[in-house]
Amino acid sequence: MTYAVNKTDEQWREELDSTQYAVLREAATERPWTGELLDEHRAGLYTCAACGAELFRSGTKFDSHCGWPSFYESVRPEAVQLIEDHSLGMERTEVRCAACGSHLGHVFPDGFGTPTGDRYCMNSISLQFTPEEDA
Repeated sequence: MTYAVNKTDEQWREELDSTQYAVLREAATERPWTGELLDEHRAGLYTCAACGAELFRSGTKFDSHCGWPSFYESVRPEAVQLIEDHSLGMERTEVRCAACGSHLGHVFPDGFGTPTGDRYCMNSISLQFTPEEDA
């Protein structure tokens, strides 16, 4: 797939630190309960840490008790790319930034009590947060 933001692996490695590269470009997962954005409760906007594309609004964030920041929907359906993921012997749906193809996390249909029933379980390191007062 061709993305609006298209860089070589070498360019991504120059722009991202090794942990960011592992998660965003190689689909690694940060350890649960360690992400900086897990307990972020201010109003604001979550963007892709690799390219800055808008992904989630704070109003859709909820505490799912899973150890990663969770949202029940993206800013727009076309903001994220959903891909079947059969790795680790499971059926999951990977979530990527639609602008640059970076790995963000996975979406699960277990967001009980949310308007959509979905839980976008995202890696903090895949996201940047801009508080509403700074936006």
